[in-house]
Amino acid sequence: MKRTAEKSLAIISAVLSTIGIMIGVALVSLFNLMKSDPQFQIEFEQGILSDPTLGPEDLEVFNMLFDFFGGAMWFIIIGLIISLVLTIIGLVNIWNSKNPKLAGTMFIISGVLAGFVSLPSILLYIAGILCFVRKPTEIDKTAFTENQYDGTMRPL
Repeated sequence: MKRTAEKSLAIISAVLSTIGIMIGVALVSLFNLMKSDPQFQIEFEQGILSDPTLGPEDLEVFNMLFDFFGGAMWFIIIGLIISLVLTIIGLVNIWNSKNPKLAGTMFIISGVLAGFVSLPSILLYIAGILCFVRKPTEIDKTAFTENQYDGTMRPL
């Protein structure tokens, strides 16, 4: 049975996940570069402290939020990398219809790790469901042998 739809959806999802990983690494690198720049830190502190409604304790809260944001971004990137690896494992298992149920399981787990409602995860959910739902057609061998000669005599 050809599984072109599942393969196509998984490949598109893998490409989108790869693009997401590259963008995420670029954003984290840019974020860490800005955070380590002393000129940026001085301007940021002056901007916070120049506001009369914000105090030094708010500056600490902003710094904690920046640290949390950096950690959360790495967590998302690691989830995308694991998702990409599972998608590739699923693609290997579905190629030539080796094991579509295992591939479907890998696609659904990969979709959860890619984000619950992101485009790559939705594509992986669809591919995983197709792996479970689509069954190869079975030929009824008895009907074939009985109706092969249309009721006429068979050769010996």
